Amino acid sequence: MKEKILGILSEESLLGRITSRIWILFASNLLFVLFSLPVVTAGPAWVAMYYVCLKTLRVDSSLSPVREFWKGFRTSFRQAFPAFLAVLAVSAVLILDIMFVSRTQDAMRLFRWPVYLVTGFLLMILFHVFPVMAAFSDTFRGLIRNALYFAAKNPLRAVLILGLNVGPMIWTYMDVVRMPLYAFLWASFGFSSIAMICSRLLLKDFEQYLPDISIDEEETMMEEKHDSIR
Repeated sequence: MKEKILGILSEESLLGRITSRIWILFASNLLFVLFSLPVVTAGPAWVAMYYVCLKTLRVDSSLSPVREFWKGFRTSFRQAFPAFLAVLAVSAVLILDIMFVSRTQDAMRLFRWPVYLVTGFLLMILFHVFPVMAAFSDTFRGLIRNALYFAAKNPLRAVLILGLNVGPMIWTYMDVVRMPLYAFLWASFGFSSIAMICSRLLLKDFEQYLPDISIDEEETMMEEKHDSIR
């Protein structure tokens, strides 16, 4: 009887794998929220969260999310930090454009559709850039090119990833009555759950260009990537 109980509670059991995955989602989500509080550091935090999700799916489902999040954050900071600042600047311009065309006369309001299309396209690329940055080591131009490649390779998946990231946010904004519940869900595991789903959708294509490595080899590669960025 004791052996059965220990078997059920072990990390290799179904219950152990489920609880381990829940812990990874909760911890990486909490770290993402905390590291994003200064706003300007949200880019590296986003990449770090994807790094945890991709490594969980690809290498080890019982890893330490705190250690891996920090590793992903520090190795991607120099690329993700200026990239997110650029995203903030472009977002500010697009928001001002949308506000402007929405308040003008009917003839000018027709321009809101091109603005919406450009915004959707840029968001689609954005939601590919950060997982690509978490998976591959390249120049910023190369990472943008890779993000465009993976988005264009499967347009339906790209639209699905866009919907997964934008749809819940829009729903949260519109449903004011349940805002406290949504805030709790986002703070608990909302961001990391979306990142985990998107990582699973992208991983099949990513693995074609990633080496088949063990956990120890992956640790060494990440340290080499960190040294090269420095």
